[in-house]
Amino acid sequence: EVQLVESGGGLVQPGGSLRLSCAASGFTFSRYAMSWVRQAPGKGREWVSGINGGGSTIYADSVKGRFTISRDNAKNTLYLRMNSLKPEDTAVYYCAKPGRGWYDLDEYDYWGQGTQVTVSS
Repeated sequence: EVQLVESGGGLVQPGGSLRLSCAASGFTFSRYAMSWVRQAPGKGREWVSGINGGGSTIYADSVKGRFTISRDNAKNTLYLRMNSLKPEDTAVYYCAKPGRGWYDLDEYDYWGQGTQVTVSS
């Protein structure tokens, strides 16, 4: 059974930092691309960042230069380091496995349960 379990969310002040983690199991993690996707209150899902099995990364313009995606294939874990956080980064953040491409969220194979990130003073 595939499982994606996120952790590391919380309340942080504007300008602060958080690191999210996603523990993967039930599939050969190192072989597959992975993404972070977020959903703000009252809004649709937004793709944030992706990383392929070899470590190449891609970011949404809204987070480029502030967020860093990484992976530890030995630990089957995906990370998202978030710096210079803004109130508009407030959302539930999901770890997810793409199906046909980065941006086609309806085709993603697996999703975690999400972790809440709240940026507020």
